[in-house]
Amino acid sequence: MQYRQFHECLPFTLTTAVVDYMTMSAPTTRVDLVDVKPNQGSGRKEPNMLIIGCDYHPSMQQIAFVDTETGERGERRLMHRDGEAERFYRELKQRRVEVRVGMEATGYARWFERLLAELSFELWIGDPARIRARRVRKQKTDRQDAQLLLRLLLEEDGFPRIWVPSPENRDLRQLLWHRHRLVQMRTRIMNQLQAVAMNEGLRRKRALWSEAGRKQLESFLLAPWATRRRKDLLELMDRLNPTIRELTGAVEKEAENKPEVQLLMSHPGVGPLTALAFVLIIGTPQRFHCGKQMGSYLGLIPCEDSSADRQRLGHISKQGSSLLRFLLVEAAQVAARVDAEWRRRFLHLAMRRGRKIAKVAMARRVAVGLYWMWRKEWDYQQVVKFGSHVGQLELRHGVQ
Repeated sequence: MQYRQFHECLPFTLTTAVVDYMTMSAPTTRVDLVDVKPNQGSGRKEPNMLIIGCDYHPSMQQIAFVDTETGERGERRLMHRDGEAERFYRELKQRRVEVRVGMEATGYARWFERLLAELSFELWIGDPARIRARRVRKQKTDRQDAQLLLRLLLEEDGFPRIWVPSPENRDLRQLLWHRHRLVQMRTRIMNQLQAVAMNEGLRRKRALWSEAGRKQLESFLLAPWATRRRKDLLELMDRLNPTIRELTGAVEKEAENKPEVQLLMSHPGVGPLTALAFVLIIGTPQRFHCGKQMGSYLGLIPCEDSSADRQRLGHISKQGSSLLRFLLVEAAQVAARVDAEWRRRFLHLAMRRGRKIAKVAMARRVAVGLYWMWRKEWDYQQVVKFGSHVGQLELRHGVQ
């Protein structure tokens, strides 16, 4: 395709001069880009391709692009509401232009990812934290963000690509999140009903949800609006229970079809929900070199601000999936109840650091254990028999 034809369909201004950002006046409509020769920094011959740095927003996207054959550049703002962005990329497909798009990991972009996959365009998704670290100026605009993404795409190994799950993986995650949110809604409803019962002098805890406890709850003579509230809450709970049971059955069915999930379920306290979430969110154990990276990825390690000889540790970073972190903490508490060795370790930590810190520490231990089980393809008994001695208590003083 001749570049002149492509230029006619995409209105952008060509630049060839180097611009001094520190002395130039503020632009009115666009910012010129520093001219870079085709394939600069790549070290290899690239085919004719349009490389696009995309600063994505839910309502629009700011793009900066370059043709690798001619080195000519431009930028443009595309709106989503009127279909301008979709028409732009479909027109490139009609003209048989090879396209590579780079953008930060963000939400609300599923439709855009599906569009690029349909058009067979490359999509590179980058780590926002590492991209932000490459920004040196205090000023931040959409244009500058798009230019930064384009510059990283042109550098050899400059764009910090991240692992992206498959569409099937993402759809199964929706199942886990949907069930999790419904369980949270049911918990709030049950807490409100417990408050109604306690205001009438009844405190039965879990027994309130038995048949006798519910009859007793419904027998209270309440004021008109309190009666209406009790009735509506009970109806909502009755609607949620069958749906949650159906979703739980779907999770168990998916867990049965995945051998790695069945393997992880041999760990104490880990059921189909936690094991399936671990497999879906981690993706593959080969992404990590050691268990320490697993704890960091899931946000189960403390924040640190140390300098010189002083070490400052804060709360856990809480990076990564909040759903998996919640499930691991729940699994650690169950393991401490059902397994004697896990209970011993939990009580030892709880006496030294407190129960809250002990729960998080045990959750991190569960995550590391699941990682090694999956990576070595061992069940829990094999890990106990042949696993690492790190973390086990031993006598360091006194008579051996």
